[in-house]
Amino acid sequence: MEDYTLPFWIYLAIVTVFIGGAMKKILASHLNATSTVVAWLGATVLVERLWAFCLPAMLLLVLFGITFCIYYATKTSQPRAMLPAHGKAVIITGCDSGFGNATAKHLDSLGFEVFATVLDLNGDGAKELQRTCSHRLTLLQVDITQPQQVQQALLDTKAKLGLKGLWALVNNAGMCVNFGDVELSLMSNYRGCMEVNFFGTLSITKAFLPLLRQAKGRIVTISSPAGDQPFPCLAAYGASKAALNLVTETLRHELEPWGVQVSTILPSSYRTAQSSNSAYWEKQHKHLLQNLSPALLEDYGEDYVTETKDLFQTFAKHTTTNLQPVVDTIVQALLAPQPQPRYFAGSGLSLMYFLHTYFPYSISNHFLKKRFLKKNVIPRALRKQSAFDLNLSLHNNNNEEKLQQM
Repeated sequence: MEDYTLPFWIYLAIVTVFIGGAMKKILASHLNATSTVVAWLGATVLVERLWAFCLPAMLLLVLFGITFCIYYATKTSQPRAMLPAHGKAVIITGCDSGFGNATAKHLDSLGFEVFATVLDLNGDGAKELQRTCSHRLTLLQVDITQPQQVQQALLDTKAKLGLKGLWALVNNAGMCVNFGDVELSLMSNYRGCMEVNFFGTLSITKAFLPLLRQAKGRIVTISSPAGDQPFPCLAAYGASKAALNLVTETLRHELEPWGVQVSTILPSSYRTAQSSNSAYWEKQHKHLLQNLSPALLEDYGEDYVTETKDLFQTFAKHTTTNLQPVVDTIVQALLAPQPQPRYFAGSGLSLMYFLHTYFPYSISNHFLKKRFLKKNVIPRALRKQSAFDLNLSLHNNNNEEKLQQM
């Protein structure tokens, strides 16, 4: 059962209520506008008949919705049957920190044989995994944007597995280079996000697919709601995740005959090592200011660009550091007998997708701005134009007053 099924029924019930009420009001207004007694009686009969038809249908739908809600709540409250984890081999990308690091430790504790890829074998994340995990965990130094390292990881994994199959690939490695408007984002930002989030993930997925097909295994990809919805100032990151989402959905259809199950996990907002690295974002901010053209910086203003950076850092400080909801969702996608195509991991996502799917864009976009980055500073050129328009309006008003006095 997908997570947005329940909001769909709620939406349907609300629409039914509104339509029924609207019909009654329209017919009642028609009744009030009718002058003759015969027309009044005819309209009354029409109102009563239509309302008598709409009301049972509405009540039936509400009853069905309540029954469905009770069934859904009962079903989700019961412990779900899971496949055994012991001995299953899983490779996870991006385990230096964040979701990947937390997932590697948790899967190791459940009895998985974990292959954890890291960028730096001597980094803090790799050392923590070596110190806290069992002998079953294997560290692999892999930059997923480097084909040679991906192929070496495949050879090392095959050598250790032997005849044993690979149960799953967890595509977690990803990055967000910078935040900013589409026009203000450097082309290197777009290429950087695409190189890691899309091409790198696609590269390692293609490399390990023969092992996954042989074992009828699973692919679990950590994506982002930014790939589905227009988050402010996240175009570079969101575009790469949108491409990843489409390829993942295509893979899900193509690999079904092979017995390979493909799932996408969409996390809410969490504070990871990258998002909380203030020094990194300050460096990226300075790099952006130095590389923007003078004309573009003049049009937008340095204060406009700086506000975006400050808003993101403020937003990141208020996100949760508890990554367990995402880790638990990954486990569910790995061990559920029938994994879902998509999972929401975190609070607020069901409402966000509900608004995005069923409400006008103006409402969903307002929700995104309020939830994520709500800018107050407007571009400098627009400020100048507003001031000019105001002065022109005042000047015209003064001229009109002088003419009237004459």
